[in-house]
Amino acid sequence: MTPPVDNPFSLARYWEQGDAIGHGVAYLLLAMSLVSWFCILAKAYSTWRVRKAAGSVDAFWSAPTLDDGITLLTLADREDVYAPLPVHGRAHAAAAATLAGEMSRDEQIIRILRQQITRATHRVEGGLTLLASIGATAPFVGLLGTVWGIYHALANVSASGTVQIDKVAGPVGEALIMTGFGLVVAIPAVLAYNAFNRFNRVTLAELDGFAHDLQSYFTGR
Repeated sequence: MTPPVDNPFSLARYWEQGDAIGHGVAYLLLAMSLVSWFCILAKAYSTWRVRKAAGSVDAFWSAPTLDDGITLLTLADREDVYAPLPVHGRAHAAAAATLAGEMSRDEQIIRILRQQITRATHRVEGGLTLLASIGATAPFVGLLGTVWGIYHALANVSASGTVQIDKVAGPVGEALIMTGFGLVVAIPAVLAYNAFNRFNRVTLAELDGFAHDLQSYFTGR
């Protein structure tokens, strides 16, 4: 029976030979991966609910009354992206002049609709900065682990007093694993960031059009 061949590029061997810094980099990459995937799944669910509610904007305009339209939109819009526009727009359209200053009723409606769009933008873009940061920094964190692992391996070889290719190739190859881990963490984060950005552009364009329609409706009454 052929004895098992010792693998010089095993992850377990790299972990055993690593020091506190190498282990710390590995734990940091693991934490970044967990946070990234949690954010991806949460944003995917939120984006799905927002896109599902987008169709209720057409149903809002098909409602017999403004109250019916707001009720229908509020029930469908679980993420509160579209519903606040007609709710707050109606409140300011029916109110007298407020502390907004010298603005006319029409200007106050424009101000409140713009304010709600800004809040909706913050809501749909929440978490994207975290994904972008992880996607941008994870490869460099992995590279740091690789550089430190190579330095650690070369220091051990130098201390032994003999330089052999098999003694160098193993530790160096193991250290490159950290760069691979960094890419494994970064790639899903970057792809998710780009996908969510695309959906957000569509949502914000729809919000802008909805706000213009609401402005025409409230100012024309």
